[in-house]
Parts: sequence; C-alpha cells; structure tokens
Amino acid sequence: MADQKFDLIIVGGGPGGYVAAIRAAQLGLKTAVIDENPQFGGTCLRVGCIPSKALLESSHLLVEARDHMVEHGITATKLTVDLSAMMKRKSKIVDTLTGGINMLLKRNKVTTYVGRGKLAGNGQVVVSTGDTLVAANIIVATGSVPMRLPGIEFDGEFIGDSTTALSYPNVPKSLVVIGGGYIGLELGSVWSRLGSKVIILEGMDHVLPGLDQEIARTAKRTFEKQGLEFHTSMWVESAKREGNNCVVKCKDAAPIQCDRVLVSAGRVPNTADVGLKEAGVELDQRGFISVNQHLATTAPGVFAIGDCIGGAMLAHKASEEGIACVEWIVNGAGHVNHDTIPAVVYTHPEIAMVGKTEEQLKAEGISYRKGSCPFGANGRARAMGEAEGKIKILADAQSDRIVGVHAIGARAGDLIAEAAVAMNFGASSEDLARCCHAHPTLSEIMQEAALAVDGRAIHT
Repeated sequence: MADQKFDLIIVGGGPGGYVAAIRAAQLGLKTAVIDENPQFGGTCLRVGCIPSKALLESSHLLVEARDHMVEHGITATKLTVDLSAMMKRKSKIVDTLTGGINMLLKRNKVTTYVGRGKLAGNGQVVVSTGDTLVAANIIVATGSVPMRLPGIEFDGEFIGDSTTALSYPNVPKSLVVIGGGYIGLELGSVWSRLGSKVIILEGMDHVLPGLDQEIARTAKRTFEKQGLEFHTSMWVESAKREGNNCVVKCKDAAPIQCDRVLVSAGRVPNTADVGLKEAGVELDQRGFISVNQHLATTAPGVFAIGDCIGGAMLAHKASEEGIACVEWIVNGAGHVNHDTIPAVVYTHPEIAMVGKTEEQLKAEGISYRKGSCPFGANGRARAMGEAEGKIKILADAQSDRIVGVHAIGARAGDLIAEAAVAMNFGASSEDLARCCHAHPTLSEIMQEAALAVDGRAIHT
C-alpha cells in the first residue's frame, strides 16, 4: 500500500487533537487525525468530563428535590431513582457530542483513522490498520491514563478507576475512594447523593492538593456536612476482592471493608508504545514529552500538546495548545498563557480557580493583598438558596495586578471566566471593582471581592 501524504498528522483525537485538526484544516493544511476509539473526543468526552458532569447534574437534582425543594414550598411525596435511565441519559449526551465531533471533522475535510498510531521516524506514522501516513509535521496528542498503584488488584468491576465508576450497574452500599483530588470528590459526590456511604482516603494531610488551601478547607467542611467521610495521611498498601467484599488496607490503620473501590490517585502520560523513542522524542523522568515554548519536541517536525506534556491536565488547556501549536506551524504566531488557565471542580458547591494560590505567592516571596466576599452577602445567591461559599481575589501588593482568584460556591465554574479574562488583559483589582455588574447576579460577588482588596467593600 502506498504511503498516504498529508501536511499534518495528529496522533490522538481528544480535545487537543481534534481541535488542532479542525484549526489546521481551517488554515489550509491537508490533515489526518488518528484515534484508537471510533468515537473521537478522547477520555474527556467519552469517559471523563462529560459523562461525569451528566451524573453530577442528575444526582444533584435528586438532592435538590429531596432536601431543598420544600424550602420553596414544593413538596415531593415520593422520589425514586432509575439508575438505568440515568445512565442512558449520560450515554445519549456522549453519543450526541461525539457524533458532532465526527461531523465537524468531516465538514472540515479532515481525514480520520481509527486505530493506534505509532511514530516511525522520518515523518512517518504507522496505523495499526496497516496504513502508513507521511507528513512534514506531526502532533502527538495522546493524553493521559489513570495512575495504577502497587498492591491494588484491579478487576474493572468492583475495583477500578474513574471509567468503571461512571457505569456501576447499581448503587454500592459503601464506596472507598482512593485519592482526594477533583476526580475522587466529583465521583464520590455522585454516589454519595445516590445513597452510598463514601469514604475518601488521601495520602497527603489535606484534600484537593494544588488548590488554595483556604478554599480546600472550606470545601472539606462542606462535603463532610453532605455525608462524605475523609481520612487524610492514609497510605494505601493494598486493595483486593475478598468474597463478597472489597478490603482496603492502609499503613498503620485497620482494614476497611466496602462494596466497591474507586482508584483516583491521579493520571500519568499516555506515552508508552507510541514510537517516541524511535522518532527521537525525549521524555522527562516522569514520562512526559519534553517540549519547548513552541510545543516542539526534540525530534524535528514533531510537536506535542495536552496531558502528555504535563502541566495542568485539563481538556481546555489541551485545546488551547492544539490551536496554538497549529498556528505556530503555519505562521509562527501561536500563543497560550499558561498562567491564566482556569480549573474547576464540579462538586456542589463548585470550586474554581485561576492563577496563583496564597501558598504559591508566599513560597515565591511575592507580597500581595487579598479581598473576599461571601456568597451569603449576595441577594441573588440568597434567592437561589445558595448562600454557602466565597470568592477570594489576590492582587500584587505593588501593582495591584490580579495574580489569583479562587472561588467556592454556586456556578463558580462560570464565574471564574471573568477573572481569567481580566487576568489575560493584565487587569488590576481596581479595574474589576470599577466594572458595573448587573444586579441581582452572582457576578456581583466578584466585584465585591475586588472592592475588598482595597478595603472598600460595600456589602460585607
């Protein structure tokens, strides 16, 4: 079979790869994208961000109807959960969105291949289907996979990762979550709302590592009120199936019996068996692909984006890098501001952040001022019954430029976008404070926090 020639080949059809492919086609490149799964969209769309948010929304509606609608004068006499219907809704959303991606790729005349792509050097990529593709430029966008821990016996049913936890056939009576990061808290919240006793084990002495710790402490107290049980400084030594139970053993602690175990201890780069060594692509000590400021690897003509290069392992970060990488290839003008990439934990209340935490500022010796506003001081939040939470703004003490914004509260994931835009334009807390915000809206909390940086908050 003759080699098939392209201007650009992308290995991986996730949120970095398929977005890069569409942008490349828009810029006139003959583009091919390869993915092992016939549903393009990657982990995020198929077994990550989207299905988990679907279940979070469904389970949140249950809690609202059961526990909070009565406050509005609405009484539901009987509530039942049809888990099968909930899962069908989740799957329908995924199918609709993956179908949309396939349509977009086709509309933009991107050639797709279903199979495993492997670099073979000299601009070649061999697909497991037998096709050999050739291009002057290649982008590796293979993403990441769940981390496996020693001593844990995965069976993909009772003991598994986040993919397994998205499709339990029934609600487990008890669930142990290994890892107190955002994935564990999100999926732990889903099953707790549906009726599971959820125990979260975290090896560090605090949950949500990497987040601003004032916000993380507030989150932990909130989730404990919701019924989640936390055990920090717990080093898991083993987890296995014993009869009708799973048994989790931790160092210097009594064994824990449960129905199911979710391992969410983080993710690692999916860089094995991609032909990187053969192509001359160097990896760092943790297995991430080494790239320069233009996302170029050590191999000429080979670039890499997304989770496989490290940094914030977020879908939107991969998409931004995909667009920037293609624009660098075509006209040398791509750009990603990695300092203003927002992150969101889709629990209830939501947690969101952009920029530096207080801990980072202190470690770097940066003097700062901060201002905060509680959701309880906001009329819209009170009317919604969402008075829990706060927004905190950190500004450089000399320039007043905003260097970090952290939020916990209703729709924090949407509210953080204003902060990200402000920081991208180099705004000061004074700039944000002087922007008129509609009343009554949750966005006023952001303005009040900005006012508070200068000690002139109106409503707190």
